[in-house]
Amino acid sequence: MKYLLNRRQLIKVAFGSAFSFLSFSFGINKLLNRKSIGNHVNSIKKATNLPDRGPWPTLDPFLFCVYHNDDYPSATNKFIPNSNLNGRQIGNDFSNKDGWSMYHGETVPGFPKHPHRGFETLTVVEKGIIDHSDSLGATARYGDGDAQWLTAGDGINHSEMFPLFNQEDRNKLDFFQIWINLPSNKKRVSPNFLMFWEKQIPKIRLGDNNGVISEIEIISGDFNKINGPVPPPNSWANNKENQVAVWVIHLKSSGSITLPKAKVGSNRCLYILKDTQVKVNNDLVRPNVMVELYPENKLILENSGDDTKILMLQGNPINEPVAKYGPFVMNTRSEIEEAFKDYNTTGFGGWKWEKSGPIHGKYKGKFAKLINGKIDKPT
Repeated sequence: MKYLLNRRQLIKVAFGSAFSFLSFSFGINKLLNRKSIGNHVNSIKKATNLPDRGPWPTLDPFLFCVYHNDDYPSATNKFIPNSNLNGRQIGNDFSNKDGWSMYHGETVPGFPKHPHRGFETLTVVEKGIIDHSDSLGATARYGDGDAQWLTAGDGINHSEMFPLFNQEDRNKLDFFQIWINLPSNKKRVSPNFLMFWEKQIPKIRLGDNNGVISEIEIISGDFNKINGPVPPPNSWANNKENQVAVWVIHLKSSGSITLPKAKVGSNRCLYILKDTQVKVNNDLVRPNVMVELYPENKLILENSGDDTKILMLQGNPINEPVAKYGPFVMNTRSEIEEAFKDYNTTGFGGWKWEKSGPIHGKYKGKFAKLINGKIDKPT
């Protein structure tokens, strides 16, 4: 069987998005409302506007980050939006029309089968359900606080669909997907994935001087000696010396939180969402901005707006050449060409499902059938 990717398919799988994006970097003062000048100024290296939709800029070892925040209508009994789809480019809908998109889904929203090689995907879900299926026969249903860490390695075909279950009210979907690079000696490892169920992810509650309690979810890394879940064995994040940290900071209105220092040499960024009023060490940062930080400095975050969340990505750079094209990230162009050749020959294991975007029926709870056949469920 042939698995040739045509031009339309290449566009569809390129970075999980159907469009490219532009990000603009400015001088720090353009994106910060500075009221004073002092030592705290040295906490911020650079500020970069985030696009209104689509992938965000990242720093090594991260390759890609996107925030999905969809407010779907009520569902039909077939788990699809109970809404007219007119005006949408079905199969390639990133319109955010009425506050939601179908993405590459044709009936159920989501991303039907697409291949990856040479990196990892980390999907952190605050709200909503994702159905995973892959070319190695594994499946999963997760969401509402869970995270999935997939090592694509040598190559995998997978599908990520967003079935809707609430037939009486709206269906909220809110998650980050982050791509983490693999070093050259790990790019061809066997693919695998781990589930971090909601109760396995540490949530650190911190009160400030005013008694306002905010929370940090530790998806990766450690906070004051509290460790997040153990990353996959072949991940750059598995070695603590690489200082990889992925935190979701839930900052309450009128609350403040202090982040500990990291070691010199790591790349550390905060992603400040839209409609926020957040100060970073007394600098009011404009909304919808990536803030690159000096990691060796302690950070105080203050929120004078509504409750919000902030994503922090941190890690030592891999410092290797990056060659990327669509769904593949390698070190050289010849390795990219080899990846396409291998995929067109093998399909990275083919596809065992009747549909390109399978879902797992009525909601009966979360589960994961791992690549090794083991069944994993929340405890």
